[in-house]
This record gives sequence, C-alpha cells and structure tokens, in this order.
Amino acid sequence: MNNYGTLFRISTFGESHGPAIGVVIDGCPAGLVIDETFIQSELNRRKPGQSKITTQRKEDDTFKILSGVFEGKSTGTPIAIVIENQDQRSKDYSHIENTYRPSHADFTYDAKYGFRDYRGGGRSSARETAARVAAGAIAKLLLKTVGVECYAYVSQVGDLKAPHYTQLDLSKTEDNIVRCPDATTAEKMIALIDQVRLDRDTIGGVVTGVIKNPPVGLGEPVFDKLHAELGKAMLSINAVKGFEYGSGFDGVNLRGSQHNDEFYSDAGKIKTKTNHSGGVQGGISNGEDIYFNVAFKPVATIMQDQVTVGKDGSEAIVSGKGRHDPCVVPRAVPIVEAMAALVLADFYLRNRAARL
Repeated sequence: MNNYGTLFRISTFGESHGPAIGVVIDGCPAGLVIDETFIQSELNRRKPGQSKITTQRKEDDTFKILSGVFEGKSTGTPIAIVIENQDQRSKDYSHIENTYRPSHADFTYDAKYGFRDYRGGGRSSARETAARVAAGAIAKLLLKTVGVECYAYVSQVGDLKAPHYTQLDLSKTEDNIVRCPDATTAEKMIALIDQVRLDRDTIGGVVTGVIKNPPVGLGEPVFDKLHAELGKAMLSINAVKGFEYGSGFDGVNLRGSQHNDEFYSDAGKIKTKTNHSGGVQGGISNGEDIYFNVAFKPVATIMQDQVTVGKDGSEAIVSGKGRHDPCVVPRAVPIVEAMAALVLADFYLRNRAARL
C-alpha cells in the first residue's frame, strides 16, 4: 500500500503532476530536535535540475511542516510534511494518453485500476520519493542521537565500477555531480552519462549503501530480518532491479572456510575479522558496518521511437518527450540513504521493547 514501517511509520501521498506530494510520519518520539535546514538539504540532493546529467525539471522542493512539531521539537504526534509541485508540463504526456510506454507502469496500472493518470506516470513517478527523503531526514536525525550514520554513493554506471567502499572516503561523495567518492571513476562516469544523454538514450547503475555504527541486535529472527526489510525498502524505489548485502552473489564463489567471519575481542567488544556477512547475521545486526548494493535499471523513458500498443491493442510508435534523467543513480543516492534510515529507525524503536 502507501505505508511503511511498524513503530516509525510513514504514509506518502500525491502524484507527479498533482498540486503536491507529502508524507505523514507516525511514531517519531517526542522531544527530537527537528532541524529544518537539514531536511531541506536532503531534499536538495534529490531534487531535479541539479546538473547536465539529470532531468531539467525545476522544482525547489521546499517543504512545509503542518503538524507534529512545536518550538523546533517533535511532539510525539503525527508529523505531516507537504511539498508543492511547481514545474509540471502535463502537455508533454498527452501523446501517451492512449498508448503504453515500454517498461513503464502504464499498462499494469491501467490493468489494475481500469484507468490511469498518464501525466508523468502519476503515482508511479519517482517524484513520490521526495516525500520519502523528507521522512528519511527525520529518521536520520533520530539515528544521529545514538551515533548511527547512513551513507550511500554511486559505485557503478554501466560497466564502470568504483573501488570497494572500504577503500573510499565517503565524505567526498558530494564532491562531484555523479556522487561517486572516487574522483577518477567519477570523471569517467560523468562522461559516459553525458554521451548517453547526447545519444538520446539512458543507462543504469548501482548505488552502494553503508550504515556506520549500527547497534547490535536490530532485526527480527524470522520474517522481519534486518536484511529482508532493507531489501523490501530498496526494492520499493522506482527503477530498482536488484538488492544484495554483504558478499552478495559473489559469496557463492567462496568456501565456508573463506567466507566465515571469525570473531575476536577488542578490549571486551566482540568484533569480526572480516565482514562478508554485511553486518547482519541471523537477520540481526552484529555491530559491524551494514553494507549493500542496489541495482537501478536504465531509465525507461528514452528519446527514441519504440514500438508499442495502444489501449485497443493496435500497434503504435511512441517516443519520449519532456525532461528525464539519462541515468537515475546520482539522484537516487539520497533516496537509498532515506530508506535505509527509515528501516534502521523503525528497528531501533522496536528493539527497545525486545527484552526487560
């Protein structure tokens, strides 16, 4: 549906070309300092029109808090945030009113609901993720009180790959427009995305998430495993095609003797010598870095003619119009961080009731 979370719970609303989008956050503890400047800075990282390699739609993504905050602190009641849409061009979508764009949600939405909002994809548009980023910013503020930090960066575009996160300085992620902390790889990524844009095409990539200083014990042992919820959260993001954590699919190349993370005591604190587990064992965090990869497909809207069908089943030709990202991953970085923060904030609150 449109809700996510158990104790720290969000509900998003709105469409790409409607008057506004927004989110209601329930379960945020009272007394949390709500830093509105930080929330806006997070929205600025996701908003369109940032550079030549992102969509040129212009949205300020300024937000209003309607409830749940008084004198700069959360009151414990629902926090409602609204973000007005300002730069819709609905006419750019009139040509697909009766046709289905390849690899979009046009056909499936029509089949499910009997009609659809074709303007920018309506509810299926990634515009909805701005609401998640706003909520994720508040989740980050909550996690910061216990020292947890959520990072993400672009680790791959096409076949260009950055080094493993342990070899990178994640503080440099915002140093370039592609959000890759490795300057050499970033330069190549930017050139590739720009060439794809000039070719009127799109390209996919990978965003790597890293959660630093997670408490031990987050996650539930059976269906609500920590990595399962992270996977669900990431796979709910538009254009995501895959999720892996820790050693992921590469782990199948190792034997157990190579893959096992041996324990040792560091001044009384139990740690692991390696971290193939990705900070999660038995569905529960073990205190090591939680790291994962999120694969994004090439954006489905391309500025080229494609064969499709209309509502009546007749063959048609459709071509993208308007303003679209040639590669979604640079703007997906804050979305991945936000969803990770929402998962961790929820499990942090749930874990406080785990034992006497």
